[in-house]
Amino acid sequence: MKKIGLIVFFLLLLIIPACAQDVIRGHVVDEATGEGIGFASVQYKGINLVTVTDPQGRFTIRLLKGKKLTISVLGYKTRTIDVTDDSEKLFVSMRQDTKSLKEVTVNKKRTRYSRKNNPAVELMKRVIAQKKRTDLGRRDYYQYQKYQKLTLALNDVNPELLMNPKLSKFPWLVNQVETNELTGKLILPVSVDETVTQKIYRRSPRDEKNIVKGQRSSGINDFFQTGEILNTVTKDVFTDINIYDDQVRILQHPFMSPIADGAISFYRYYIEDTLLVERDSCIHLHFLPNNQQDFGFRGDLYVLKDSSCQVKRCELILPNQTDVNFVENLKLVQEFTQLPTGEWVLSVDDMIVEMVLFDFMQKGVAIKTTRLSDYSFDEIPKQLFRGKAKTKVEPDAELMGDDFWKQNRKVRLTKSENSMGDFLNSMQHTGGFKYILWTMKLLVENYIETARESKVDIGPVNTMVSTNFIDGFRTRLSAQTTANLSRHLFWKGYVARGWKSKNNYYSSAFTWSLNKKKYLPDEFPKRNITLLSTYDVISPSDKFLSTDKDNVFTALKWAKVDKMMFYNRQQLTLEREEEWGLRTLLSLKTEENEAAGNMQFVPLSSLVGAGERGAASDEAVGARNVSALELSSYHRTSVPPYPRNTSIKFRTTEIRAEIEYSPGALYVNSKNRRHKVNREAPIITLSHTAGFKGLLGGDYAYNYSEASIFKRFWFGSWGRIDFYTRAGVQWNQVPFPLLCMPAANMSYISHKQTFNLLTNMEFLNDRFVSVDFNWDMQGKLFNRIPLIKKLRWREYIGAKMLWGALSDKNNPYLEQNANSDVLMLFPDKSGLMNPRVPYWEISLGIRSIFRFFQVEYVRRMNYNDGRYGPKNSVRFGFTLMF
Repeated sequence: MKKIGLIVFFLLLLIIPACAQDVIRGHVVDEATGEGIGFASVQYKGINLVTVTDPQGRFTIRLLKGKKLTISVLGYKTRTIDVTDDSEKLFVSMRQDTKSLKEVTVNKKRTRYSRKNNPAVELMKRVIAQKKRTDLGRRDYYQYQKYQKLTLALNDVNPELLMNPKLSKFPWLVNQVETNELTGKLILPVSVDETVTQKIYRRSPRDEKNIVKGQRSSGINDFFQTGEILNTVTKDVFTDINIYDDQVRILQHPFMSPIADGAISFYRYYIEDTLLVERDSCIHLHFLPNNQQDFGFRGDLYVLKDSSCQVKRCELILPNQTDVNFVENLKLVQEFTQLPTGEWVLSVDDMIVEMVLFDFMQKGVAIKTTRLSDYSFDEIPKQLFRGKAKTKVEPDAELMGDDFWKQNRKVRLTKSENSMGDFLNSMQHTGGFKYILWTMKLLVENYIETARESKVDIGPVNTMVSTNFIDGFRTRLSAQTTANLSRHLFWKGYVARGWKSKNNYYSSAFTWSLNKKKYLPDEFPKRNITLLSTYDVISPSDKFLSTDKDNVFTALKWAKVDKMMFYNRQQLTLEREEEWGLRTLLSLKTEENEAAGNMQFVPLSSLVGAGERGAASDEAVGARNVSALELSSYHRTSVPPYPRNTSIKFRTTEIRAEIEYSPGALYVNSKNRRHKVNREAPIITLSHTAGFKGLLGGDYAYNYSEASIFKRFWFGSWGRIDFYTRAGVQWNQVPFPLLCMPAANMSYISHKQTFNLLTNMEFLNDRFVSVDFNWDMQGKLFNRIPLIKKLRWREYIGAKMLWGALSDKNNPYLEQNANSDVLMLFPDKSGLMNPRVPYWEISLGIRSIFRFFQVEYVRRMNYNDGRYGPKNSVRFGFTLMF
């Protein structure tokens, strides 16, 4: 998943250079036996900086001179150490404490953790059994108001850096630095987002909605016209959680909740003490995962000391050993309050996440503060549930004034959050920072704005230079208009030049949006009418790419792509999206195609009686006398090229209808294209294309149907599986350009939902089924290999399958089709599949190399007779994920 919002945030970390950080490397051992003590808590007193020792008792934590470091573990006396400059290496011996566990006999060797006859486990079983009682969904109605503040900041700013004389020229930068009350570290806030939401629920018929009453954002994202990416992605990464759910989704990963149905087998629990939490007597439990590398929390639960077993407070911490990229520390605190009606409800939900992209960069921190109030169980008017959208934004939500925020803001803004507007204004008008921001905008948006409120953007920048077989070196100048020119009418297009072919190309598209847009026409939801005219050259496999075909980064191919065609396309498209996940599309297209390079469009009828039929190879002609199934034993034919004057142009005119359903999908827009944020949402797509002979010069009548399904499945600590399947049928007799071509990826850069080792048009079918299976194990295996686990690599495996068949009516090598004026000779090195033998390829890959690089070994399992693509190869990719 391409996390553009996270890229924006991490690029901010380059503004202030990081200074080298000293660390403590320590070893915690049993005083009596000298054995290392695993899973001991190592924490600075009063600061949210914590880690856990590995099974051998070793740990690493940042050195904070003058602070007190506390080491604690069940069954041992707590040690507190004053940290000095000489504390880089610590050897900590722990003395056993028999008083803390009166019911446990302390031996010379530590007893192994056992779930049998364990009071903590028995208590947790009661907590899990009682958790349904807290489900507000048992009520006919409920509603509450939620205030949420999300702050992004540069973290752990070095005080010595602030005293640098060079910064005296930027007092506004120094004044923006403040102390984080939760960690005691210096931070520099760069973005703050506030939202007031009303949550409503109805049990029958079941429905729930979030009504956004007020929303405002101020920060570095305002410099980006697609700044919504930062806010939207950040909210999805640091989403709201419910510990009473079995799986807690955070950092775009599911973590097992400490009170999940299966938590007893995943976590270890220890009773620490009995204490008061806001006048309520509670049992304090500590928990941690059996394996620190698994995706699980460690932390503390405070459970009421009565028959209700209600959780009063929980503190969840992400262990430092957990295989999560970019996260140094994560802490989540939730508090529950009892209403006068007796229900226990969530009232406080706070989270802090300290992050770092690379050690040489400035660190970052995200602070989410949430307060829930005004719970009510009264009947809710029916009109509030109208529509299928789960989230509604009131028209004036972004226009709310200071009076609204004074009344609804449950947590005060800090000094730096309050002065965010002045900070941004100073940054924007300071010479050096202007160039930094301009560079950041170029890297993130891939477009060049022509003014501060740009009416025309130039780009994409990465398409300005590229290469292909026909044009050789190719240059392209692209541009698009924005909502600053018109909020309804948009234009997008380019002109290009092929310097080898001496050809000129163009594309021009006008879009009328029925709803007003903030910046671009693809913003959700679409209500667009688009008229397009294009003349260009393309490879048949280019249509399967998720990026622009002229992308300079995918120009390097693993095989020669010499079969191309010129196309002249005019298209009218109507597209509509609903807030609840339905998308419909209707288009009318007419297109003329002309073969280019080593591809020719040679009709079979042109060979009969023209003295050219005998030019075909004996193998190809002989194949006319066998069935399609028998022909599959040939797999492909090698037909010598015919004179160029036998290759024809042809035109198609078609109407296409498509419907897509993706419930719960969340999108953000960049200037390049739209990105799906939450990949957990399934995608179901159905389409049908009808071609008309004689309409607008169309040469062929045909019908093509296609369906596809995408779904992501999570398997707890075993990672996730992405499953994608696609099937299509060409119902009529058509020339080969209209047959089903496999989604071949000819680039060394990995592309999802494409085949890595199939060549361009290698198999031609009129019906097919493809399956793409990818299992990302999230380091489940590598984390158990002593040396490898320190690298935090993540392994994944994949398999891709293609089944295809060609019916007799579309087989150009059968005698019955010899006089066809529809069918064309297949291109050289294109052929048929054996319908009894699907094509397979598998892949083994490693992600998170240097945290963002991936390498993938791919292997072709069959159709390996030397006339196909390579049997083995390597692919590369760049993935930014937690």
